[in-house]
Amino acid sequence: MIHKAVLLAAGKGTRMRELTNELPKPMIPVRGQPILRHIVDGLRAAGVTHFQIVVGWRADVVTDYFGDGSQFGISVEYATQVVQDGTGRVVELAKEFVGADPFVLSYGDILIDPANYHRLVKLDDAEGLVSVKHNPGEIAKGGAVFVNERFEMTDLREKPQPGEPTSPWYNAGVYAFRPSIFEFTAKLEKSPRGEYELTDAIRALAQSGRKVQVVELTGDWADVRDPEVLAQLNAGT
Repeated sequence: MIHKAVLLAAGKGTRMRELTNELPKPMIPVRGQPILRHIVDGLRAAGVTHFQIVVGWRADVVTDYFGDGSQFGISVEYATQVVQDGTGRVVELAKEFVGADPFVLSYGDILIDPANYHRLVKLDDAEGLVSVKHNPGEIAKGGAVFVNERFEMTDLREKPQPGEPTSPWYNAGVYAFRPSIFEFTAKLEKSPRGEYELTDAIRALAQSGRKVQVVELTGDWADVRDPEVLAQLNAGT
């Protein structure tokens, strides 16, 4: 059972326009609570007790809200992403916090049905877990996860272009790893976008022969990427 989680909450979220002038995107309220609070509550209910939140833009809003975590029955530490150079490098900030333990990793703007967290804190014999939704229509906006007959990951491709190989399984942005993932984040080179991509490290982990299990999420899932998604969530649709 996993008891640690790393939450990525450093980005400003420019697509949210004026909504993030004073708030980091993960602190935008959805149904009366910050997105990040929904994530923390779901993980805590699944047995996670130790959190590291990676902060950046308006870090003070996050630290003022969560403090040391004691009021929420958890412990919270913070790491600061100084240079916004991609999700691959930001995971490196968690190395000391993680130590020798497995951990859940979630983007701070992904909302899932909380029941799913109970499945994501169990790595069993896998080196990593990648959550997916069956959502062929979204693949062009994110990552296509390729699986074998045992639902283990064989490949992961960001935003496949028309004509490129694709998959109906959409990367849902919540993961679990053993510390072996750091072997692969350390070797990352910049992608064509000029960033160090976490997905490149996950692909390398799977293609090294380690088992990366794929978990299909049930229930609701939302990437709170823009004001339109936010409006739908707050309208209860």
